Amino acid sequence: MSLRNLILLLCLIVVAYTSVAKGQTNRAEDAAAIRAHIESIFQAFIEGDEQKIFATHSEDWRGFLEGSRAPIKGIDEYMRANGIEWPKPANAEKPGPYFPNGTTYKVDDFDVQFYSPDLAVASFFGEFRRNETTLRRFRIMDVYAKRKGGWIQVASHTVVDPEWRAAQMAQPLTISPEIRQRILAAREAVWKAWFANDRATLEKLIPAEAIAIDNGQEGWSDRATILAGAQRFAESGGKLVRLEFPKTEIQVYGNTILIYTTYVYETDVKGNRATASGRATEMFVRRGNELVNVGWHMDSGK
Repeated sequence: MSLRNLILLLCLIVVAYTSVAKGQTNRAEDAAAIRAHIESIFQAFIEGDEQKIFATHSEDWRGFLEGSRAPIKGIDEYMRANGIEWPKPANAEKPGPYFPNGTTYKVDDFDVQFYSPDLAVASFFGEFRRNETTLRRFRIMDVYAKRKGGWIQVASHTVVDPEWRAAQMAQPLTISPEIRQRILAAREAVWKAWFANDRATLEKLIPAEAIAIDNGQEGWSDRATILAGAQRFAESGGKLVRLEFPKTEIQVYGNTILIYTTYVYETDVKGNRATASGRATEMFVRRGNELVNVGWHMDSGK
């Protein structure tokens, strides 16, 4: 190889190396820009800055959010899927923060892959935190496009982290007065429906897999046995006179509700009154918007 050709080859190598190094530098800058953009979205949600949320997503946005039943198409659907009234009425008041004071965010296991100069996919875990407690943790894959010289989110698949959700469902939930009242109303509805032989309500509130252990009964009851018992009580002329639950404690784990209670009821069968009392453990499960009674265990408390 001549000296001239050797010098030319070395120059080509230097140019190629410089180009690769420059490209890597640009990618690092782009990755940092995308991460900063993602973190600004987390902060916008904390502050309830709906205009910022709108501005950080493209008009042709596509994807799925937690709970999506169909692909979300467009920025307006995206905003509404996040519980934001959109487009905003002209006289709408500015919302306050979406999270309690002191809420922060955390992004970890962050990775960006570039598939063209103007297309990138970011994968990461993101969470909202307060007082070292994780309020919500998400598993996210965002698609970013470079438009008008800047990166913007054009698509995403966002779901609650399954491992975090499983851990949360194993912890007891705080029961608000409203939730407690709803649980107690569902429990009372089952008892009253049984004494009234309200077949439609019983079939709605007691699922096919129900198992019951009743006070003084050797065998265990399934749904058919429970319904038959209600019918026999009605055919005997029985009526419920009084129903009370002197003491009730409730535990909620995910969609499962455990009720520990004492009970007193009085019945009238053709003029003959009788009073029964005891203890019961009742199990309910939330399915959709309904609470169904999947089982119970009653005893006399003696």
